[in-house]
Amino acid sequence: MAASFNKVLLMGNLTRDPEMRYIPSGQPVTSFSVAVNRTYAAPSGEKKEEVSYVRVVVWGRSAENCNEYLRKGSSVFVEGRLQSRSWEAQDGSKRSTLEVIAQSVQFLSRPKGSDSGDVPEAADDVFEEPDSPRPAKSSSASSSSDLRPDDEIPF
Repeated sequence: MAASFNKVLLMGNLTRDPEMRYIPSGQPVTSFSVAVNRTYAAPSGEKKEEVSYVRVVVWGRSAENCNEYLRKGSSVFVEGRLQSRSWEAQDGSKRSTLEVIAQSVQFLSRPKGSDSGDVPEAADDVFEEPDSPRPAKSSSASSSSDLRPDDEIPF
């Protein structure tokens, strides 16, 4: 059997304010989306830019820190792993998404005009992932509705 490797490194800006909630066990979970830009030269030589929007999920104390200090436009460096998740929507359709489960979030900057207090310049917040705080698949739309990806780009 071949070995596998699942590691994601992202650097970009939050597209919206983080959203924090608590699961029934009391553990905090925060989610946000990061816009990651890639600049490249087209075959014509023209400079092009491509933007990818990546959903990030953070657990534990790091979730609380992200919710407290990050805002739309904040620059972050995220280290984590890719996870797929699926659920049944309220209309009965099956949905799925790929998201990054953060293992480390580093705050690189805060948004311009931000008055979010004393944000650490480079707060590297590392934590251990919980063993089983959430199911990989959910058949109930109500239990996973807070973690569904946005239908629109939040600009």
